[in-house]
Amino acid sequence: MSDHILTDSQIAALTQLRRRLHQAPEISGAEAASADTISQFLRATSPDQIVEGLGGHGLAFVYDSGQPGPNVMFRAELDALPIQEQTGLDYASQTPGVAHLCGHDGHMAILAGLGLWLGGNRPATGRVILLFQPAEETGAGARAVLNDPKFATLRPDWAFALHNMPGMALGTVAVGAGPASCASVGLRFRFQGREAHASLPETGASPAPALAAVMAEVARHATAPPMGPDFRLATLCHLNMGVPAFGIAPAQAEAFVTLRTVSDSALERFEQDICAFAQAHAKGVTLGITRHDHFNATHNDPQAATHVSRACTALGVQNGEFALPMRASEDFGAFSAGTRTALFFLGAGEGHPALHNRDYDFPDALITTGVAIFAQTLVEVLRGS
Repeated sequence: MSDHILTDSQIAALTQLRRRLHQAPEISGAEAASADTISQFLRATSPDQIVEGLGGHGLAFVYDSGQPGPNVMFRAELDALPIQEQTGLDYASQTPGVAHLCGHDGHMAILAGLGLWLGGNRPATGRVILLFQPAEETGAGARAVLNDPKFATLRPDWAFALHNMPGMALGTVAVGAGPASCASVGLRFRFQGREAHASLPETGASPAPALAAVMAEVARHATAPPMGPDFRLATLCHLNMGVPAFGIAPAQAEAFVTLRTVSDSALERFEQDICAFAQAHAKGVTLGITRHDHFNATHNDPQAATHVSRACTALGVQNGEFALPMRASEDFGAFSAGTRTALFFLGAGEGHPALHNRDYDFPDALITTGVAIFAQTLVEVLRGS
């Protein structure tokens, strides 16, 4: 298969689609208009089934051969980030404080391009499912889709996803068996004591000692060690205590901490250790801990990763330099538990602005490469089955 499987008019339409999505970004859980834009675009490809409202605003398009065979899913994300864009592009975000600075607009365009190809090239056997997933940025979307009864009829045997990666040479790919992205969870610590006059702090109950102890423990894990099974990283993301006054000893304190490990089991142990430490040092104050933005680790199935690798070889796509697993999290990992999955990384350029930066924009040149890799990966899966 050539990497030129789309016509010039299709490439132009996908570029226009990507920029239209870029102009109208929506945060996690509020992607109704984005889903509608995708739905209108892909209905012309005559999918055999459309499933809407998956896990929120998610939607899936099914291309069925009518013959027994594997269910093969390809997935992209619908949501954008709550960050103000500063690119100066003529198609920049028109939604204040929200922007596609992680490239999900490009991922959607790639998946839509695969839909255009499938419209004229149904699989020889089995079914292909294109999933546009909500709420990836919060870690809630994949689990919401998996828990949706409508997904039961779609459950794939294989699932593939990509993420663009600045810092890698444009159009190169990194993929491998085993850990592909880290597990993570956000912990919100809320300490409650009792105010006092600043001259008589002993008459109150300050959360400062407990907060300081927890911050010292977090600081022990604030520098990333070498990647491996024992990798632990804790990042202080937000801190607040008391009121902005010099005469009042504080009663309340709050800290947001993100924990990160290579595996789900390691994350569970790390979380237990940090929470137990905090509880042990919350003397004289009450402590509440809540969990947020939980992401499963993504674990690439060896055979699924091999299918992607063989697809890249067939297309002449070069290997990119990128250390696996990605330290950041990707909620595609939730699909790993019951499906043979592979997440791969597609180079966005060595000097390209980093993900989540205000001046980031997805490179349109990656659309055709991404579509070709997905299509050839499907060929490899069907050949193997």
